[in-house]
Amino acid sequence: MDRKVVLITGAAKGIGASIAKKMASLHCNVVINYLTSERDAVSLQKELQDKYEVEVFAIRADVSKEEEEKVLEHFSKIDVLINNAALCQDNYFYEKTSLEFQNVIATNLIGPFLTSKYVGEHMLEQKSGVIVNISSTNGIDTMETYSMDYDASKAGVISLTKNYAKALAPYVRVNAIAPGWTKTDAVLEMNPNYLKEEEKKILLARFAKPEEIANVVAFLASDDASYINGTIIRVDGGLK
Repeated sequence: MDRKVVLITGAAKGIGASIAKKMASLHCNVVINYLTSERDAVSLQKELQDKYEVEVFAIRADVSKEEEEKVLEHFSKIDVLINNAALCQDNYFYEKTSLEFQNVIATNLIGPFLTSKYVGEHMLEQKSGVIVNISSTNGIDTMETYSMDYDASKAGVISLTKNYAKALAPYVRVNAIAPGWTKTDAVLEMNPNYLKEEEKKILLARFAKPEEIANVVAFLASDDASYINGTIIRVDGGLK
């Protein structure tokens, strides 16, 4: 059986790992990209191989560096690209340095630009493919001043999505989802009182499970979404 090959950046933990599990459960072969979380990536690789009997590769690459994107050329076929890798360095704007700001933009915006560039060229050659970008409601209307670099990067991802949908048409569909608060380890380490206040802003009165984000990604990657292109879907439980 010719399985789809799914490349997920920043897939060792959190939402990325949940997406990897979901796609493997749908009998896709999975490429787990990571930068620093090698132990988590290798553990996830083994888990998916054992549980779903699919091919899984763990590949280290810094998606913000063009020369490291070349590692992706190892794969002769990529059917689905999920741009999930992200960096967040929250602090007060007057404490942010230009280097810190640039690092966030490099990972969160230049990374998806480069990965979509190289994988997109490959998809155009095979005349098929799907790209799903992970943006955020922070890139739309839930900005926080202490994460203005993150917010700017996620707004950029939305623009990038619309541009690539146009550039890679008609063979490649490019969409994005904008998650709200999601129960990842990084979020749960935040001040619990602050999180309780944020929860009150959500109509469903809870944060998303990572699996709920993964389900929407899987839908956009599937043939069931074959006429959805250049679209941003909020997955935020009714965040106000």
